Amino acid sequence: MTGVRTVKNYINGKWIDAECDSCLDIENPSNGQIIAKVPLSTKAESERAVVAARAAFPGWSNTPVTKRVAYMFTLRRILQENEEKISRVLAEEMGKSLPDARAEMKRVFQNIEVACAAPMLQQGDKLIGCAAGIDGEVIHLPIGVFAAITPFNFPAMAPFWFIPYALVTGNTFIIKPSELTPLTMEVMTRYIDQLGLPPGVFNMVNGDKTAASAFIDNPDVNGVSFVGKSATCRIIAEKCAKANQRYQAMGSAKNHLVVMPDYVKMDELIRNMSTSCFGCAGQRCMASSAIMAIGDEMYKKVSEKFIEDAKKFIVADPLDPKVAEEPMLMGPVITAQSKEFIHKMIETGIKEGATLALDGRDIKIPGSDNGYFVGPTVFTDVKPGMEIHKTEIFAPVVVILKVNSLDEAIKIINDHQYANACSIYTQNGYYARKFKLEANCGMIGVNVGIPAPVPFLPFGGMDDSMICDIKMQGKPAFNFYTENKVVVERFWKED
Repeated sequence: MTGVRTVKNYINGKWIDAECDSCLDIENPSNGQIIAKVPLSTKAESERAVVAARAAFPGWSNTPVTKRVAYMFTLRRILQENEEKISRVLAEEMGKSLPDARAEMKRVFQNIEVACAAPMLQQGDKLIGCAAGIDGEVIHLPIGVFAAITPFNFPAMAPFWFIPYALVTGNTFIIKPSELTPLTMEVMTRYIDQLGLPPGVFNMVNGDKTAASAFIDNPDVNGVSFVGKSATCRIIAEKCAKANQRYQAMGSAKNHLVVMPDYVKMDELIRNMSTSCFGCAGQRCMASSAIMAIGDEMYKKVSEKFIEDAKKFIVADPLDPKVAEEPMLMGPVITAQSKEFIHKMIETGIKEGATLALDGRDIKIPGSDNGYFVGPTVFTDVKPGMEIHKTEIFAPVVVILKVNSLDEAIKIINDHQYANACSIYTQNGYYARKFKLEANCGMIGVNVGIPAPVPFLPFGGMDDSMICDIKMQGKPAFNFYTENKVVVERFWKED
């Protein structure tokens, strides 16, 4: 494998080779080709990043907020100027279509924009005369060193759920990108390097769970953010709670779409649902993977039309110039192991008695024989509690259930262990209000297939989909990265 480069770490303002003996291949999932290698950094290397961040904290936290924000304005401009380059790196290493990659970059810009509101959103509160001659004040101060461990499926956006908010509030930061898709963050870190931040303010360490665990286990790390599987979230939550570290832990999902009998705009409905289910090959926490149609007539209509629309998706290498700009393009899943797991879950669904109405297992992509492709797959006649309904498959696999009433649909949603997001399609205000109040999910959509809030609003689920109590984005991000200090003061008149 001569000529295959190894990604470097970025610590204390410098690019350095990882001091480790092991590396993982970074594959292009569209063709299986190795495009680079990522080092499996040691605990010692993670600790060096923490030392650098800790040393940089006093100076950075005392930097005026306007200057910290100015760095972010510059970063936004640089990233926008290089949006297409970053999007293509993202599409190559993750397999996401170029339209989806560009959409992801838009959320990066939006998160930076919200973070730039720090002069307003980090302001404190003051109460004059809270007692006789006494005033009370709450000030929001930076805390210290924060780290984030981010997933493969949004290698640009997920880190920027955290980076700009941590930096503008005066904290120092370490990112550990997914070892499956580290190249996007490497490119973005090169642009961060151009900002001229003080050394140690921002750091990047590559690796697997060894590097990640070092941040959680280090008493000099004040807070950790994680996005991944719920089982891992629980481990992180327990460790951080014992160490008195702040933490955010966003977990797994199984998002439901509910179609009421009154909904009549079927063409818009079907395209909205299929985009939600099959965008990014179903590999996103906001992807819908379970559809519930109310009543026999709507169930039949939705099933037939959804399956037909699913067949219209173009499954291909997202960088194939012949199809790269197609809006209904779907790329591969991330790894051979993912593809194998998806195939096993499809077999499970068949054994459980569901009807495999559309099978995407044997899809062939000319010129991409070694790619990890799974075509749109749809199960009908699915019952609540089947493994294919309970499990987060993280794939272009959709289950369709027939239910008799909105109450039954809400019960199915509320009985599910994952409560990330769900949506209802209806023109009836009563149904919509009932759904958004009674459906037990952190993010609710009404006639919206992907109810992902813009960064001005909080992002996060409920129950097993979010093992913490502070959501991401918007005002909650400022709360996460700052400590409330309460000041009670009185001054005596001088003689």
